[in-house]
Amino acid sequence: MPAQDTSGEFDAVIVGAGIMGATLASLLVRLEPEWRVAVLERLPEAGMESSHAWHNAGTGHAGLCEFNYTPRTTDGRVDISSALKINAQFRQSRQYWAHLSAEGSLGDPAGFIRPVPHFSFAHGPRGVEYLRARHRAMAGQPPFAAMEYSEDPAVLARWLPLMFTGREPGEQVAATRAADGTDVDYGVLTRRLLADAAAGGAETRLGEEVTGLARDHGRWLVTSRSQGRVRSLSARYVFLGAGGATLPLLQLAGVPETRPFGGFPISGCFYRSSKPELVARHRAKVYGHAADGAPPISVPHLDTRVVDGREYLMFGPYGAFSPRFLKSGSLLDLPRSVRPANLPTLLSAARDNAGLVAYLVRQILQTPQARFAELRRFVPDADPADWEWITAGQRVQVVKNVKGRGTIAGFGTEVVTSAGGSLAALLGASPGASASVPIMLDVLQASFPERFPAWSEKVRSMIPSFAACSA
Repeated sequence: MPAQDTSGEFDAVIVGAGIMGATLASLLVRLEPEWRVAVLERLPEAGMESSHAWHNAGTGHAGLCEFNYTPRTTDGRVDISSALKINAQFRQSRQYWAHLSAEGSLGDPAGFIRPVPHFSFAHGPRGVEYLRARHRAMAGQPPFAAMEYSEDPAVLARWLPLMFTGREPGEQVAATRAADGTDVDYGVLTRRLLADAAAGGAETRLGEEVTGLARDHGRWLVTSRSQGRVRSLSARYVFLGAGGATLPLLQLAGVPETRPFGGFPISGCFYRSSKPELVARHRAKVYGHAADGAPPISVPHLDTRVVDGREYLMFGPYGAFSPRFLKSGSLLDLPRSVRPANLPTLLSAARDNAGLVAYLVRQILQTPQARFAELRRFVPDADPADWEWITAGQRVQVVKNVKGRGTIAGFGTEVVTSAGGSLAALLGASPGASASVPIMLDVLQASFPERFPAWSEKVRSMIPSFAACSA
């Protein structure tokens, strides 16, 4: 039998050392420096799942280039409300990172964030007409006032030489350019935030997997396993930011609010190139539009990436499927998550989201030649010898009951609180990491409504736009 270790009482326990958990720990040690805070992470290093540099696109999502955040309405208008919200969220995140950097708490910010222009790319008459309308709608708003639009082949070749130099004449294409975009290495940022929290007194336990979570006389009893030793600790407050493992932990805790919830895991694959001649001709993140009949999560993009100081290009995503809820998870994750309470929701979602299922099947059955043809829509002269195929991280899309129907929440994040706010969890994905700071502030407001007013002045001193965005 494993040795037992009772590890004491904590004010807050954070499960998961990804960008969300690390951000929350960094905030808590500033807002409540006397609290005892612990961060538990099952892997031997922080930021190794969805926050890892190769498990996400590294885009500083600010609503600059992503068509998903500017949908067309039934009356033909382009709705930019989501883009404005996401831009404001990313501004809050950057302000917090800038505050910590000015303190000397995050090291040189060039180690995790770099300027990379963001572009939207449209092709075909319908795509170009939409991009024109999108630019008109966005250019009148201050965050997007500097965005440029062009259909001129010479301008496009100057902006994006890898994509437009030598392209066949007569093809109807257009692009918008936002010079103030960024590329972010969220893995590096996560580890620096966690180190900052540790410097403020938070206890970080890597290689420690939570195996039990239960109410115990008004507190939470958290049981974990590490190197054959079983530990237990007591916490007034628990936050679950464990990515794909969050839903199983909520089920383990018996949280009633999430009993009807299910999870649908999706993995993604990309082409990657480190060939210097290609990288030098593409300093940009370029987002296109989904093909007819494809779901919004399939939006293709060709990105400059800087990982561990080395420059790459990355193109995708291509849909894939695995029943794992984490890249390092188990093939039994999906079947183990199915319960009598969420089975009707999952079955309804399968029925009502047949298009998504069909898309994944098509992607899995796609030939290498067909896959590469999608890259050539962006880079017409792409050579397969210059690109390698990689598998990115796992995402678990939340499946919930909305008006009697099983709905897969493809975008956005959902904060769940339970037991009077003593337990909070984060479900969902994109834009995730970019909005990590305002999302964690939302968690704190939901979990500590009585205490948060006393924290507000400190929050505003670190994040000047917080008051405006929270009003």
